[in-house]
Amino acid sequence: MFVIRKSTCIAAAIFFAAALLASFGISEANAASSEYTRYTVVLDAGHGGVDPGVLGITTKTKESDINLAIVKKLARYFADAGFRVILTRKNEGGLYGLPTAGYKRRDIIEGAAPNAVISVHQNNFIAGRSRRGGQVFFREGDANGTALANSIQEQLNAMNHRALSALRGDYYMLNCSRFTSVIVECGFLSNAEDEALLLGEEYREKVAQAIFAGALAYFC
Repeated sequence: MFVIRKSTCIAAAIFFAAALLASFGISEANAASSEYTRYTVVLDAGHGGVDPGVLGITTKTKESDINLAIVKKLARYFADAGFRVILTRKNEGGLYGLPTAGYKRRDIIEGAAPNAVISVHQNNFIAGRSRRGGQVFFREGDANGTALANSIQEQLNAMNHRALSALRGDYYMLNCSRFTSVIVECGFLSNAEDEALLLGEEYREKVAQAIFAGALAYFC
């Protein structure tokens, strides 16, 4: 884990509240930004291009589009706080290289050498369409990843008034590099209520805020 002075966490909390109230406008909150310039985060909008991910059960909205919208909001929070932010994809295009070259996401992560990787996705569970809420996954044996996942999960639970647990996962984005990585499944597109929420800008903003708050608590 990263060790930062307690005063840093207090300053971060002040920054976070100010940023929300000012709709990302930064003034005196800039004092907290310098505390995080030493950290790099890679934000991954899952899927993209010919791979849309799952589709909304009602509207057939592509998961990849929702992922990208949330990541762009999340990137603004991290950048405003002073983090170095790397996006794996910035548009609707995919990130798939030649079969012999592997995935470009891994190359971006390796090149950035980040302190954390946060991959944003949407969940799907056709066998039980009542399943709802955000859930975070971490790589087994990764203590930092476990701590980051638990911290983000706590914020998502508070937002949705649920009591889900972060889970171990065996997924490409968790295993493709040695760096601390988590996958955030923001909600279930197989659930009509979650889908309706995830289509709204206000809810996407709340999701980005929750992920950022969880990550900030981890770095503190």
